[in-house]
Amino acid sequence: MRHRKRGAKLGRIKKRRESMVKNLVLSVVLYEKITTTLAKAKATLPVVERLTHRAKAADLTAKRYLMKQLFNNELLVRKLTHKIAPRYKKKEGGYLRIVKLKPREGDRAPMARLEFV
Repeated sequence: MRHRKRGAKLGRIKKRRESMVKNLVLSVVLYEKITTTLAKAKATLPVVERLTHRAKAADLTAKRYLMKQLFNNELLVRKLTHKIAPRYKKKEGGYLRIVKLKPREGDRAPMARLEFV
């Protein structure tokens, strides 16, 4: 029984699921929007929200945390702290939105776009 278990398994073992979510996070930060399945978008949204909220501080501790989470990619950390986070200085949350799209042609999987507001 899955009593009090959080998060979807997405048909993957833990390591591969975490790696997939991190790669989706990198894509969202890099391109500022991605198109993926609805379940993957829902799994990625809280991670990106947390990173964006952390980037608003833009101090050394926040930058080190972001470097750890974003695979030491300095380009993405700079983009998140200098371009994306300043847009949301007065906002306390809700930096991203999920827009539902038509189902995928091959398997009719529900698709969604995850984008910054």
